[in-house]
Amino acid sequence: MPAIAAPAKVLVSGANGFIAVWLVQDLLKRGYNVRGTVRAESKAAHVRSLFKAYADKLEIVEVPDITQPGAFDAAVQGVDAIAHTASPFHFKADDPNELIEPAVKGTVGILESALKHAGPQLQRIAVLSSCASVANASDRGELDEHSWNEESTAEVRARGRAAEQSAKYRASKALAEKAAWDFAEKHKSEISWDLVALNPPFVFGPILHEVASPAALNSSVAIFYEAILTQKKTPEQLASFQGSWVDVRDVSLGHVRALEVPAAGGQRFILSAGAFIWQDWFDAANELKLPGVTVPAGTPGAGKSFKYDYWYNNAKARTVLGIEFRDKKTTAKDSIENLKSHGW
Repeated sequence: MPAIAAPAKVLVSGANGFIAVWLVQDLLKRGYNVRGTVRAESKAAHVRSLFKAYADKLEIVEVPDITQPGAFDAAVQGVDAIAHTASPFHFKADDPNELIEPAVKGTVGILESALKHAGPQLQRIAVLSSCASVANASDRGELDEHSWNEESTAEVRARGRAAEQSAKYRASKALAEKAAWDFAEKHKSEISWDLVALNPPFVFGPILHEVASPAALNSSVAIFYEAILTQKKTPEQLASFQGSWVDVRDVSLGHVRALEVPAAGGQRFILSAGAFIWQDWFDAANELKLPGVTVPAGTPGAGKSFKYDYWYNNAKARTVLGIEFRDKKTTAKDSIENLKSHGW
């Protein structure tokens, strides 16, 4: 299957985002040329400043509205690969279409632009999906890339605005990823490229992107910040939460490898470092004994015997993409020190 190598040109959509900025950095450090899209020129300055040492290899272009037909027509021209990361992630939507429309239209739109305008040199497109498109709330046991979230879409279709906020987001990710696979299948005789989907759960880790205050943190880092550093909720209030996580730097590397590894073409990859309850992060952070950092004690060790409803098998990402996932202590240290460096 087709794949790429430096100094190929990679288009990164939403280049000023949490995951995307790490990806831009990884690509530039590996010798790639990068064309990044942002919604407005005001979003570009920080990215240019971060990577001024690579000014000759970095190009930033505006795509004001990814839902508009042809939004990516100019951006895709002449690139060898595309990493599509631009998609909304928040839990504040009233109408589900506030999330679903940009997720689906943005994903299908960039594929349509690639089909019509990219050129025959385009080899691979990696789409940032989510474990939200993998797991159903009712699932139990181990889940892998064969699993699909059908329940959230059904809930949103049945309840509309009254659906749970998490269901609106999860449906947007499932529908966008399915639309991508459907597009690739429908047009397989016309396209020079193949498709890869990357499915992370909660993405934690240090931030490189521009954030003015804790209130402006992206959703997953905001959740980490609130639980670990603000003590707005007690360990008892957080005790019922369970989830899975991955370090942002491993998600970035997953994208790079997804573009480079021939065998990755046509595959989904769960990028999960493992399951967690917040007690695990309290324990990891407290073991670090970071100066000036106070983290709740909770019930130390409670995570060791916790029984999860479901968890993700990450064997495919480890074997095909060669990802060695960071552990909680590493991510806790780097995240806390990064947040503190901002004065938060």
